Amino acid sequence: MFGLIFIFALSLSALLASLFVPGLSDLVLLAGPGVIGSLLLLLWRVWGTGLSRRVKTPWILLDGSNIMHWKGRGPDIAAVRDVTQCLSTKGYAPCVVFDANVGYKLVNRYQGDVELAKLLGLRVGRVMVVAKGTPADEVILAAARDYDARVVTNDRFRDWVEQYPELARGNRLVRGGYRSGELWLALPLTEQR
Repeated sequence: MFGLIFIFALSLSALLASLFVPGLSDLVLLAGPGVIGSLLLLLWRVWGTGLSRRVKTPWILLDGSNIMHWKGRGPDIAAVRDVTQCLSTKGYAPCVVFDANVGYKLVNRYQGDVELAKLLGLRVGRVMVVAKGTPADEVILAAARDYDARVVTNDRFRDWVEQYPELARGNRLVRGGYRSGELWLALPLTEQR
């Protein structure tokens, strides 16, 4: 950030010098684009790092391997897509974590982050398929702790309560499902947007 501020100040100084010092008028061709470019980069940097007054979108994690069974007809990626779309419209940034075998359950072959992100209409960085032998539950719970995020799942994570005592508070997990073909999510009323 300091480097960008320095480049902006240097470019602005050169621009002012080109406008007011006789014989330096050609410097405007170099300093003008420098001021504009460095200002744009500064604004992008401030906006992208959250230093602006813009409210950050709250993260919410989805236990994709659990949610894909909510419709009751076997694994169905449409259930996960429904939940991501619903949460996006409520102002959340959904991130989905799947077990390594998700592709075999859905299409009888391995599916990675890229393929599942396309199916869900999400950016690749918002979808994760854990490595074979890695429990998705632990990845989900560690990420939820790190980002202070809720987890959408019907799993109670009973085997993980000792390692993740925040689960006992009861406000970390968001249950959901389908009733008469309609998606429902048990988000706290204060977060219903």
